[in-house]
Amino acid sequence: MFRGRTMRTGHDDNEREEAAPVDMIASLFEARGWPCEFVSDDEVTGEIQGSWANYQLRAIWRVEDHVLQILCLPDIRIPDDKKGAVYELMALINEQVWIGHFDIWSNGSVLLYRHGLMLGDEGLLSISQAQAAIEAAVDECDRFYPAFQFILWGDKSPADALASAMVDAAGEA
Repeated sequence: MFRGRTMRTGHDDNEREEAAPVDMIASLFEARGWPCEFVSDDEVTGEIQGSWANYQLRAIWRVEDHVLQILCLPDIRIPDDKKGAVYELMALINEQVWIGHFDIWSNGSVLLYRHGLMLGDEGLLSISQAQAAIEAAVDECDRFYPAFQFILWGDKSPADALASAMVDAAGEA
């Protein structure tokens, strides 16, 4: 499945395999049995089942900046009459997020989670970096998906929507 650089094995104590970023993301998807496809040599897209919904995941490599951008889209479109409340909710949520942030794409008013990974001069990504980035994106979308739904469908205030979504269930049902 590798389309760019071939994998290489480091020869240090941590012995790790690295590859071109979109190749590594595609390999991770393949290993997990998740569907994905290359959009271009520098972009791969796939779909992951989250706790609340299917998420479209995009990985875009900017070679000139050595940055891999991870986008996770939970297929939520924001109607104009809810944008003010959703922007306020995003500000509250982004205070809680340690890496990445939520945003609304101006083209189509689509909610997304975005995170950029700055890679070294060689522009290689390890499998553990790829896995951590994808898991973080899905975890954050899962964590805050209910808050967005409380705004869109429950007409809650942004503060109430966030408080409701942050309640962790005790035990198992």
